[in-house]
Amino acid sequence: MSASPVKPQRGIQSVEVAGRLLQALAQTRQPMPLVELASAAALSSAQAHTYLVSLLRLGLIKRTPADGRYEAGPLALRLGMARLAQEPAYQLALPQVQQLSEDTGLSVALTLPTPEGPTIVHYAHAGKPLHVNLHVGTVMALADTATGRTCCAFQPVTAWQAQWEAQHPGAPRSQLKQFLETLDAIRKRGMERAVDVPSPGVTSLCMPLLDAAGQLQLLVTVIGTSGVIDAGWRGAVARQLRTCIEAIGHTLAGAGGECTA
Repeated sequence: MSASPVKPQRGIQSVEVAGRLLQALAQTRQPMPLVELASAAALSSAQAHTYLVSLLRLGLIKRTPADGRYEAGPLALRLGMARLAQEPAYQLALPQVQQLSEDTGLSVALTLPTPEGPTIVHYAHAGKPLHVNLHVGTVMALADTATGRTCCAFQPVTAWQAQWEAQHPGAPRSQLKQFLETLDAIRKRGMERAVDVPSPGVTSLCMPLLDAAGQLQLLVTVIGTSGVIDAGWRGAVARQLRTCIEAIGHTLAGAGGECTA
């Protein structure tokens, strides 16, 4: 006798419809006006608006102050962060990142590539004041930060181009071409730095952790006061950063993964 077919479980259709709106936002990776969001979810504007009111109340989405477009909200971010916290690379990197901060006396950010962009998931404060507003949940600008550029350098262009274009509306093709050339240089060095940009008086160095297939797993960025932090490509901080990345890779490999700096 053949086995009886598994009867599909009953769900709540309205929740699934709301999920289509969230899925559309996740795929687009940028704020959307009502009409476009409704179309992407195969709903009328009136239908979409009703669901969006509830999603706004829950904090799963929010509206941009300037033009009232819809984007992922604080609850969506917390859910995403909770999911990312279960990633082995994140869990195994935490003690290494904390140790790097203690050894260098500098702040260190652990960042993961997410659909929203490179997002800080852990920030080890060195105790020294920095004139920069970084915290867990900060999404780093792609072109203006060492972390953002490194994230782009070690991901396919398709993973970040839409977000880059949203951050540089109306930019000529030559600007993107120049950015791609910058990414080539980062890949050759395996490291990037930012001096006094985007925050004057603040310098950072960033390195990626890749798996055996070359997939970006995470990024570690050391941040300090310009003129105090050694920003040399082969300086003390760069060497300590590379050692940290290698240690995370070895720890992850010992836990069953395969990674390389």
